[in-house]
Amino acid sequence: MIEFGHGTHVGLRRTRNEDTYYADASLGLFLVADGMGGHQHGEVASALVRDAVVDLVTRGQSLIEAIHGAAERLLAHTRRGFDLLPMGTTIAALRTIGDSYEVAWVGDSRIYMWKQELRQISHDHSLVQALVEAGQLDPALASRHPQRNVLTQALGVTTTEQLHIGMARGQLEPDMGFVLCSDGLTEEVSDASIARMAARRDLAAQECVDQLLLAALDSGGDDNITVIIVRSC
Repeated sequence: MIEFGHGTHVGLRRTRNEDTYYADASLGLFLVADGMGGHQHGEVASALVRDAVVDLVTRGQSLIEAIHGAAERLLAHTRRGFDLLPMGTTIAALRTIGDSYEVAWVGDSRIYMWKQELRQISHDHSLVQALVEAGQLDPALASRHPQRNVLTQALGVTTTEQLHIGMARGQLEPDMGFVLCSDGLTEEVSDASIARMAARRDLAAQECVDQLLLAALDSGGDDNITVIIVRSC
């Protein structure tokens, strides 16, 4: 059995919501996409990728295959356009199949897993993360680095030949939970606060999502905010 909650908010500083998401327990597919680009291109990119992944998974493709296919569709869409502005999106996706799960991601939208404690299982494709891994930046300073939003991988921007899709697989266990979110949440709400909310089994998953959205808004709401919580029961 899967319980889930979902929500998105434009935030307090933006006029458009370039985030999008999908949540369907019957298909076992949950995803968050954070679009980027001018003149509404971000919301077009994230919606196109969302719809492509849903379509390809429905047709029987694996999560990795579906994300690759979505990237190709977005690049083809961009090549057909007449505007040279960049147009891309992140993605963080979860697929549950029976008693197993797989996750996949590109960019800095995140996937956390809750099993007694919260653990980030995605890996940010960002300049700051690359600096941390190279030993050139103290991890404690990463969240305040002025270039923390510069991505090294994004659908629609990275060529398919150079695209690196992060992935992980595992077995679903009772009381296991997942949090999928855009950086509008993680920029405003600490991992410790996300962990406290993920542990709240006295609240429904939707109530936990609503509380996280409010927490991000209370902390400034500088960006679009999107959260999905998925729990195995």
